[in-house]
Amino acid sequence: MVKQRPSLLDVLARGWPLLAAVALVLTWGRTLPTWLVAVVALVLAGAVLSAVHHAEVVAHRVGEPFGSLVLAVAVTIIEVALIVTLMISGGENSSSLARDTVFAAAMITMNGILGLSLLIGARRYHLVNFNAEGTGGALATVTALATLSLVVPTFTTSHPGPQFSGPQLVFAACASLFLYGSFVLTQTVRHRDFFLPVTASGELAEQDHAEPPTPKATWTSVGLLLVALVAVVGLAKVESPAIEAGVRAAGYPLSFVGVVIAMLVLLPESLAAARAAGRNRIQISINLALGSAMASIGLTIPAIAIASIWLDGPLLLGLGATQTVLLALTIVVSVLTVVPGRATRLQATVHLILFGAFIFLSIKP
Repeated sequence: MVKQRPSLLDVLARGWPLLAAVALVLTWGRTLPTWLVAVVALVLAGAVLSAVHHAEVVAHRVGEPFGSLVLAVAVTIIEVALIVTLMISGGENSSSLARDTVFAAAMITMNGILGLSLLIGARRYHLVNFNAEGTGGALATVTALATLSLVVPTFTTSHPGPQFSGPQLVFAACASLFLYGSFVLTQTVRHRDFFLPVTASGELAEQDHAEPPTPKATWTSVGLLLVALVAVVGLAKVESPAIEAGVRAAGYPLSFVGVVIAMLVLLPESLAAARAAGRNRIQISINLALGSAMASIGLTIPAIAIASIWLDGPLLLGLGATQTVLLALTIVVSVLTVVPGRATRLQATVHLILFGAFIFLSIKP
């Protein structure tokens, strides 16, 4: 039996995370010239594509919905580590960094990734189908997490400003962990079928029958996926001074830097969701979108609650009026999208317009 030679894609996918890790080590904490910023951006793009490739390898081995969960949780854990690191190091916007990043992640996933996936699927297949039961449960969890963690602090009275008191923060952290843990148990054990792709008649769609990767190849991809994700987040941090300088030069609010970094960090999920939509696996795209929003809130708030023991200064979690309205509108639209269990280009357009409104109002508040 002739051993098949690895393709160019496989070679690049294996080598690029290591290249990105080396680039991260060489550039971390340094001021970069313009030409090197461009090189780092190229390496960052390659790391994102590599992360998507290895996530799909792992997903093929473990099956859905575990594959979507692997990518969402891996990216979020590293994102949380980055947020905590930036907050501990201090800075001009460190008090509101967690709120701005989590809110940006929620709007990017619930409107940007979801809208793009629905548009890709609807353009190709006219009408896309998904499981309303599983998607509805995920949306309910995201809604509860976002409201308890980002809206309620604006209206509490125990502490001045849009922030929790100590006991309130502990309660929000415990509630977030419990909600997220309950969802993962439902998604992977109790009602796994609710999160698998379905046909127009509501029956489970046929799964891919290609030969799954070997255990060795799977574990290799797991390791390279983690390296690629660390590199993506780290290089996004390396690029942040150049991004901040560009934002300042354009006259945009400094908080928009967090939006740009969140978009960079969420690129692996965005590409993976778009590719799944192109294969008429909209349920997988939705799992990635809502799962990422859920993990971002459900893991960040407990981590910030623990980190607040060492953090100096206020921890602002409550959203402003404009942000609250955008979140409420996003939830209402998402409910109307989910209830029928199918969607067209119209629903995709509505979500993308909301995403555009979020970007525009982040630039021109």
